Amino acid sequence: MNVPPELLVIDVLDEDAGLADVEDSRSRTYQLPAEWLPDAADGAGYRVTVQDGTVHFTPDEHAAAQLRERSKQTLLDFSDEHDDSPAGGRA
Repeated sequence: MNVPPELLVIDVLDEDAGLADVEDSRSRTYQLPAEWLPDAADGAGYRVTVQDGTVHFTPDEHAAAQLRERSKQTLLDFSDEHDDSPAGGRA
């Protein structure tokens, strides 16, 4: 099975607990053991791949910028304007 790589960025690293609060490219947030992430630090990004049943976290210096760009695009696509016409704005 060929699974496309995911991006992962550390939001907050809690060194005392040994946990990293992370966000992935699907906007999910969760915690991972910091020891799983090479050179773990706040804002560090990774490319996540699964190969032969093993998960690999590869440092990716562009991951954080790519996630920020995706978030900005999501905000640009969002509109809070409502059309109150009976036909939903259609004539």
